[in-house]
Amino acid sequence: MTVEAEVLKAPLVVEFPFTRSLGPVQSAFLTGLREQVVLGVRTADGRTLVPPVEYDPVTADELRDLVQVAPTGTVTTWAWNHAPRRGQPLDTPFAWVLVRLDGADTALLHALDAPGPDAVHTGMRVRVRWAAQRSGAITDIACFEPHDSASGSEVSGHDGQFASMVTGIVAEARLDYTYSPGRAQTAYINALAERRIVGERCPSCRKVYVPPRGACPTCGVATAEQVEVGPGGTVTTYCIVNIKARNLDIEVPYVYAHIALDGAGLALHGRIGGIPYDEVRMGLRVEPVWTEGGRYPDHYRPTGEPDADYETYKELL
Repeated sequence: MTVEAEVLKAPLVVEFPFTRSLGPVQSAFLTGLREQVVLGVRTADGRTLVPPVEYDPVTADELRDLVQVAPTGTVTTWAWNHAPRRGQPLDTPFAWVLVRLDGADTALLHALDAPGPDAVHTGMRVRVRWAAQRSGAITDIACFEPHDSASGSEVSGHDGQFASMVTGIVAEARLDYTYSPGRAQTAYINALAERRIVGERCPSCRKVYVPPRGACPTCGVATAEQVEVGPGGTVTTYCIVNIKARNLDIEVPYVYAHIALDGAGLALHGRIGGIPYDEVRMGLRVEPVWTEGGRYPDHYRPTGEPDADYETYKELL
């Protein structure tokens, strides 16, 4: 009886800082938040948009007429967040709310600090709770909080001019997810740990896919028959890399190649070592080199065999 190996999975994080400059409207809006002033922009027909935009979403006219609105407002709709995630405004359950600030014609999305969903309703009055430390970002509004005043706060009519303007922001983009390679590639990875390379054969066209994909992309049928390939193979084509990659401890120039392992129906990628870069060629016979504790070949080196005849690998280019 064959026992199926447990399918692998692992948490992965993709993140990068996204830096952008600000135009005059967004610059004034974020600088205003730093100074505890909420600014909108007035359209030609008299509507006040908060958050402000640089172009009228209806007419596409350029907008520059900044106007101050109150830090109080009315909830127009809401949803309760039972389990806050990393990076959200509050670390205890809260409501996501759309708030139409007094003096504005559109609603601003932010968090509302409330004891529970029963304490939140459409039409409730709220006000801005300012962050203790402000830098010119939407997070300068820590959240909204319930407010029992029926009328809006007085505003001074700020014109959006400040002594030190915020001209750019850095947004930390991040995606957390769990990746699973699936049944076929789990078997492939587990075999690599044993210094073996396995693919799967299509029951229809008989092509052996390495790495296996679980199905034949040509015939559209599932693959299950495992086939051990290699370890030797043939360089089908290659490129010379002259730019050093960040965090990659490999001296340039080096060669990255497509290698058709013996018995495989298509070529895979691998670095060529153990030979001067300018001596690598199509048809070169190579074998994998494993490092101590490595879970995959570190690189491929020449076997010393005669070069393969072009006819034997031309369909794998």
